[in-house]
Amino acid sequence: MLRELMQDADGRMRGAIHSLESDLAGYRTGRASPQLVEKLPVEMYGQEMHLIQMAVISVPEPQQLAIRPYDVNSISAIERAILKSNLGLTPNNDGKIIRLNLPRLTEERRRDLTRLVGRRVEEAKVAVRNVRRDILNDMRDFEKESLITEDDLYRGQEDLQELTDKYVKQIDELASQKEQEIMEV
Repeated sequence: MLRELMQDADGRMRGAIHSLESDLAGYRTGRASPQLVEKLPVEMYGQEMHLIQMAVISVPEPQQLAIRPYDVNSISAIERAILKSNLGLTPNNDGKIIRLNLPRLTEERRRDLTRLVGRRVEEAKVAVRNVRRDILNDMRDFEKESLITEDDLYRGQEDLQELTDKYVKQIDELASQKEQEIMEV
């Protein structure tokens, strides 16, 4: 029974890490990355789709993204979505490809991004701790219902804390990597 709880905790904590990784990939660093615009919502034919579903996104130069739509008619919709987003990028269109030139980040913008990363990292840590709290409450309920012994409860608490510490350490490592990437000139 404790093994099932630990597997559940592990899966939910891994989900928090995965969510953090995908969010951090969207933060702009000094170089172009397709993750910056992949999930950008584009309205086309009355439906909203992610840009990645509508186009091939490549990085021809370190400071430039090239977006080649599958359907040439969707270029204007993609341009509108980019302008509407808060990315601060202006699309250049040659009729077949949209190019996004990424300006160099200022020191102030780098510090702002670092603060945003810090906030998002803290949210991930809170999510991991919430999983720990939920599983701990389940363990206590099992002990009250005499489904597990008091010794099992203490052993489970120790295992759960080790698991929590492991994921919090991973979150800290991801944060320091991203912060280094952002501050790199």
